[in-house]
Amino acid sequence: MMKEESFLRETWLPQFLFVYLCKIKVMKNSTRTFLYIALAYFIFLLLFSSCTKHETIHQDLCIGNCDAQYEVIYKGQPISINSNGFYEIQWDGLNYFQIEGQLSELNDQYVINGVPLVQANFDSDYWIVVDSIRFQTPMYSYLGWFNDNSLNTPIPFGNYTYTMIDLISLHPPLNIVGYQIPKHFCWECPYAPTIVGSHSKYNYNPKQNIILDNEMVGDTINIFIETIFNTEGGITYHGQTSPVPQEIIEEQIKVIVI
Repeated sequence: MMKEESFLRETWLPQFLFVYLCKIKVMKNSTRTFLYIALAYFIFLLLFSSCTKHETIHQDLCIGNCDAQYEVIYKGQPISINSNGFYEIQWDGLNYFQIEGQLSELNDQYVINGVPLVQANFDSDYWIVVDSIRFQTPMYSYLGWFNDNSLNTPIPFGNYTYTMIDLISLHPPLNIVGYQIPKHFCWECPYAPTIVGSHSKYNYNPKQNIILDNEMVGDTINIFIETIFNTEGGITYHGQTSPVPQEIIEEQIKVIVI
């Protein structure tokens, strides 16, 4: 007994571990003996085990290379780019054109419940200031005429003209991608980037309508597109050693209205 105690004192085991082992030798209850042994082993592991931080390995962002392809559509027909890098749209009464995209698909790690974490942001350098609006609506009478026996299609007896003036004092300029900046806009607020521009999220085929009218004939329009692959990326989350991957592709589309 004395030799064993002397050996334990001379080893590197902590003093409290030595005390527990000595108590275990004089215990008669086997259950308590097992509990003390388990406690001593747990303390030993707690004190002398080392923590290892494993490197975080992320999946590749896209299936292949991340790519974003956009085309200009007017009246359902794609517009080809000319030799100077411009899209020429001949205004033909339809007051908008479209930009449609095709994005690379993400790997499974960046698709949540079937929803891909992609986003396309649209902006332009073309603003419209509306000062007055005038439009007409047909006028009908409940005692008027109808052009069929079912009385479902009434015949108007005239038109009424509505005129709205001084709208510039009520509404800020309108960007042709479909947004306005309020008079007292907070540029420093964290939500500001979500208000500036138009956004298409969580689909591989983003689409944006662009305002067009006859007063824009002869003008050049610049459309700016930012495509984000993995909107939740670029951040090192707790317990990880590297940021979650994210890729941003920026491009510009130049349109001439003729």
